Amino acid sequence: MSLQHLESFGTNGLTDSVLERSLVYRYKGNFFQSKRCFGHDVRGDAQLNRDFLVQLWISDRRRQSSREKRRKVVKYKNIDESIYDPRPFGRWFSGATVTEEKPLDKGKPILGQPPVSQTISGFLEPASLEEAQVAPLLARSNLLITRDVEWANLVLGFEQENRYAVVDVCYPQSPVGFIREQSNVIARQLLRLRRPFVAYITDGMGNELFRVRRPFWWITSSIYAEINGKEVGVVHRRWHLWRRVYDLYLGNKQFAVVENPGFWNWTFTLKDENGEVLAQIDRDWRGFGFEIFTDAGQYVIRFGSADPSSKTGPASVIQELEVTRPLTLSERAVAVALAISLDNDYFSRHGGWGIPFVAVGE
Repeated sequence: MSLQHLESFGTNGLTDSVLERSLVYRYKGNFFQSKRCFGHDVRGDAQLNRDFLVQLWISDRRRQSSREKRRKVVKYKNIDESIYDPRPFGRWFSGATVTEEKPLDKGKPILGQPPVSQTISGFLEPASLEEAQVAPLLARSNLLITRDVEWANLVLGFEQENRYAVVDVCYPQSPVGFIREQSNVIARQLLRLRRPFVAYITDGMGNELFRVRRPFWWITSSIYAEINGKEVGVVHRRWHLWRRVYDLYLGNKQFAVVENPGFWNWTFTLKDENGEVLAQIDRDWRGFGFEIFTDAGQYVIRFGSADPSSKTGPASVIQELEVTRPLTLSERAVAVALAISLDNDYFSRHGGWGIPFVAVGE
């Protein structure tokens, strides 16, 4: 068989394997036959000529190439990818992932967004695409926001970027979101609490839902909530000698006001123009050591009474909040921005240069 005849065969692994076996069998058969025939001249054997060796070498190379291709396909198929449904009304709310567990994936952790804790009034329907994006995080009855301990600030007085974890109190096993500040390192050291920054709010898998932007301020602070680069609301702090007053706007329309008496009152109630309760933000006491020496504050945002069937564990001790109406998802994004602004305005330590324990928050 010549080299041209060999190339006419298929290039798949099965054809190459059959071809190689036939070549080897032909070689073995003629070898044993040459041993039985005494005096047989090996140089005259057509199966051991140059063409035969070329055919055998090409067949072996094709078989190796076919094996490598099969290995690559198996490798790509076995990659563990947890793909989450981007739709707000699907598997995202059920906590299930799109990828089903395979025998090769057993023992590997499969991440999932905890289900949404429903309020007594039922599921909060998004009114726009922007609200549908933030629904996996904000369509919950209660949110617990905890700030991380900043060890560089605690030990060296070096101001770090603020980071928070967001937990659904009804499902405290894993966070439902994270908040991460992004700011200039020099501005943080010089301007401290008046520094400008952008905070990114993500879900439990790290997908950005919306962001809040807080510009530099001198007398009163403001913070803006943005979804997909579109400004949906703003919180303006109103100057007062001792009271803590904030005005919340959705677009150009004010929908709530916070009037805290100040001093040691750590409850901030959102009320409408008629004085009716819309939501509430409580700053929890975490212990003497945490409060004096760290910035690791904890805030509970209550949007209304939770469904009793979903209140288990720590959620069962949370006091119910009666609201006149549930806040929309856009208004809740502004409420989260208010919680971040409160933490920076009143409950963050000013830090210091080498003496971080002397100066405490306002």
